Amino acid sequence: MATVLVTGGAGYIGAHACKALARAGHVPVTFDNLSTGWREAVRFGPLVEGDLSDRAALDRAFADHAPDAVMHFAALSLVGEAMADPGRYWRNNVVGSLTLLEAAAAAGCTRFVFSSTCATYGEHDDVVLDETTPQHPLNAYGKSKRAIEDMLTDFEAAHGMRHVIFRYFNVAGADPEAELGEAHEPETHLIPVMLEAIDGQRPALTIHGTDYDTPDGTCIRDYVHVSDLVDAHLRGLDRLLEGGESRVFNLGTGRGFSVREVLDASRRVTNAEVPHNAGPRRAGDATRLVSGSIRAAEELGWKADRSTLDTMIADAWRWHRSGGYAR
Repeated sequence: MATVLVTGGAGYIGAHACKALARAGHVPVTFDNLSTGWREAVRFGPLVEGDLSDRAALDRAFADHAPDAVMHFAALSLVGEAMADPGRYWRNNVVGSLTLLEAAAAAGCTRFVFSSTCATYGEHDDVVLDETTPQHPLNAYGKSKRAIEDMLTDFEAAHGMRHVIFRYFNVAGADPEAELGEAHEPETHLIPVMLEAIDGQRPALTIHGTDYDTPDGTCIRDYVHVSDLVDAHLRGLDRLLEGGESRVFNLGTGRGFSVREVLDASRRVTNAEVPHNAGPRRAGDATRLVSGSIRAAEELGWKADRSTLDTMIADAWRWHRSGGYAR
């Protein structure tokens, strides 16, 4: 059993990770400023309210809970916002992570699982990404995550900070038991936006571009079920607890789904039409972005068992119909 400091543990992925950690016999300690997370989502271990910019709060958390490892999810992650306000992303993501790493090193906590992104690769349209793909991020979000990866390398050299880094694209679905789910304000992700449109909670969904070079004209993206994703993070933690070396892993299905495929699956699962209309392409949108996960399968024994469209949408729909978190 390990005690794990989970930054962003009140958020979408972090809360699911906390549940998985507790189910595996670990003690998740959520560190979150609740700016985008939900107090109601912190159900599986203690909550420490604090900001990554506050070194004193981090020092207290390490002293009070003596974590064996860190799982780092806390980050700003909206690409459009990162383009408009890059300083906010460098300050929050990079400076905050540096403060966290310094506090962890000072406390002697030298196992670190980092939630990175395939956005570090930049523009590699219509190829299956793997861990050897060159990294050329296009915006402050991707650049900030790559910078944190570089910091981890330096902190390992100086402080023995062994780490596992996970890069992935779109996360979808919800806890199969509907205790946790995806709730952002504002919501920008396709599947929850689609479900809100079905329920009349927002206007019709706009498909941004119907003339891509794909079988149905809409762009293709890789989706991984949140339960599969956090399973990989637990496997990465186990690797570090067992003395394994630092490693980077991509997480994906390797094929992806088009926007129309997502809408068709929603119709099957919910028995409801998705109100939608066609709009122009968005600047910078690639035709096809998918990631492989051969290394994760071979070295971690990871499988994306729940990452089918019907399962991801069914779990998200169950959570959506439950009413979600109290606002």
